Amino acid sequence: MTKQQKEKTREKIKDGQTDDEEPNFSDPDDFVEKVSDQEILGDLLKQRPKETDGIDNFIIVDNVPQVGPERLEKLQNIIKKIYTKFGKIVTEHYPMDNGMTKGFIFLEFQTHQEALKAVAATDGYKLDKQHVFAVNMFSDIEKYTTNVSEKWEEPVAIPYKDHGNLYSWLLNPHCYDQFSVIYEGGETTALYLNTPSEPQCLEMRKRWTETFVKWSPKGTYLLTYHQKGIALWGGEKMGQVMKFSHPGVQMSDFSPCERYLVTYSSLADTKDEPQAIIVWDIRTGQKKRAFHCDSPTPWPIFKWSFDGRYFARMSTDTLSIYETPSFGLLEKKSVKIKGLRDFSWSPTDSILAYWTSEERDTPARVTLVDVPSYNTLCAKNLFTVADCRMHWQKSGAYLCVKVDRYKSKKEEKETVKYQGIFHNFNIFRIREKEIPVDTVDVKDTISAFAWEPIGSKFCIIHGDAPRTAVSFYNVKPMGVVECIKTFEKKSVNHLFWSPNGQFIVLAGLRSMNGVLEFVDTQDMTVMTQAEHFMATDVEWDPTGRYVATGVSWWGHKVDNAFWIWNFQGKILHKQTIDRYCQLLWRPRPPSLLSGEQIKDLKKNMKKYNIQFSIEDKKRETKASKEQIDKRNKQLSEFNLWRSKCVEKFEDEKKRRLQLRRDIDTDELDSHVENFEEETVEFLLEVEEILIDEE
Repeated sequence: MTKQQKEKTREKIKDGQTDDEEPNFSDPDDFVEKVSDQEILGDLLKQRPKETDGIDNFIIVDNVPQVGPERLEKLQNIIKKIYTKFGKIVTEHYPMDNGMTKGFIFLEFQTHQEALKAVAATDGYKLDKQHVFAVNMFSDIEKYTTNVSEKWEEPVAIPYKDHGNLYSWLLNPHCYDQFSVIYEGGETTALYLNTPSEPQCLEMRKRWTETFVKWSPKGTYLLTYHQKGIALWGGEKMGQVMKFSHPGVQMSDFSPCERYLVTYSSLADTKDEPQAIIVWDIRTGQKKRAFHCDSPTPWPIFKWSFDGRYFARMSTDTLSIYETPSFGLLEKKSVKIKGLRDFSWSPTDSILAYWTSEERDTPARVTLVDVPSYNTLCAKNLFTVADCRMHWQKSGAYLCVKVDRYKSKKEEKETVKYQGIFHNFNIFRIREKEIPVDTVDVKDTISAFAWEPIGSKFCIIHGDAPRTAVSFYNVKPMGVVECIKTFEKKSVNHLFWSPNGQFIVLAGLRSMNGVLEFVDTQDMTVMTQAEHFMATDVEWDPTGRYVATGVSWWGHKVDNAFWIWNFQGKILHKQTIDRYCQLLWRPRPPSLLSGEQIKDLKKNMKKYNIQFSIEDKKRETKASKEQIDKRNKQLSEFNLWRSKCVEKFEDEKKRRLQLRRDIDTDELDSHVENFEEETVEFLLEVEEILIDEE
């Protein structure tokens, strides 16, 4: 209304004059509304009451034992014992039918968060062999009942997809190994065969991965990262075997048995439903269990036992061990360990080692336990401990605990002050009775440690530059750990043992300009001293016969290339490649031969060496593969041309006889009398002989 209209209205009201007709806000009969309620009242409609309002604190526990009145009280006590750990139970309901429980119950907690914790911790809880809990929020009833058809339809069987022979790469007649290479700044990924002359490219694809690739522990699968999740590749043509949807995936880890895959994404997690960490079944692609990740934790968050039967996770003063395939907690509970700092599995046995920190009246402790019994196999008390690092030998025969210890401590009133650091190694002999422990003290700063994978030696880098030294120790019987060799003043910051032991590469990577030393630890001799300038990576092949070094574009922007050496340090191949990023050898599964068969092969190795030497000499005397293929092609073309010439020669024979008065000149022996023999002499050499005249 305008200002004048408002004034006229006020005057009418003062005079008592009003319009007799009231305003009409009704729509015409033929009016059609074009605006939906959702557009007008969208915010209010979201707040309308739902069937699930007020029941967010309820959970449904299925697969509960069906019992009668005489056993109901015992069942209720067991349920309370399990679920009171997550919060106070306000109400509980056990539906009955003909005097028996129906096999499911309803529980109400004080808060929604307590209910969520109960669902996350007990879904899949194994009460006994016949009863494994299936736990859900009661509020999820809307999710599971919406758009459910009343007509049952038989599920369609998923057709079997043949991925080919996933172990075809092991059938190479010459046992050549494979390796993957990422180059062009991550744009291209290629798969190579390590042939003697130079690597042969088997497969090359653009944008095969968005970050990097990873081989499974036995080499069956190649894993690639994508924004939407993970993909696994395998078979003769490296086809896609399985894919796992996990948006924003950043990390992954295989179980040693290659049965399960763990993926991590910080983007997918929600408060209501855990999505940060997911454990997948590789064969079926099913999600077995998901977990929250409340705080940043070093990867891998879960550590697997050697056979994939158990995986464990550490939190504050708590160790949680889960078992497969149920994915429930072992013995239905987590283990409380006060001061727990770190843990590690044996690579060959169901043994778990962990260490606890030192408190005022309690020393630090390293403990080895058997799983699943939790029986303590060995324990070692440690004093004035600053930090510990656990290193298992690949064969599982030894465990080394590197202990950083304070040189002295001073107690002042209620505080304790420590001064100085020194180091020692505690060697646990796992295979010996009662697991004895040996101690080795080292005064210098230790920058690297590495066990010989097969054997009893270990190597350390100690001291400060420029007086860095490398020392080798041997663990002998009867509690003796002997220093067998020390190399002084070495430019080295990394140690790389051969997978079969005996040989080691001492490498000075990155800032040390790629200095390499190949050492034979049997007689402690340096076989070769070499250099791959600014090398960033060193990778042994699974057989221990070859070593690859590389200058990755991710670490250094120029001179990107990878070189391949033999175990003695002889350079075999150099390949400069555009923005080379990563090289990974394809692992091999454990041998199917028994220990006795392997011993017999080693015993008769001389007999096999003769056969292999003959093959090697044949390969060395022949031309390269390209030349052989070219010569074979030329030979086949010549044979084809020759056969055509022979055929033409036979067809023209009748005509030749007519021209030569029926004399068959093709067979000279039968018509020698018709020809004259002619001798032609050539001067080959003139030799002068001096005769002495007497």
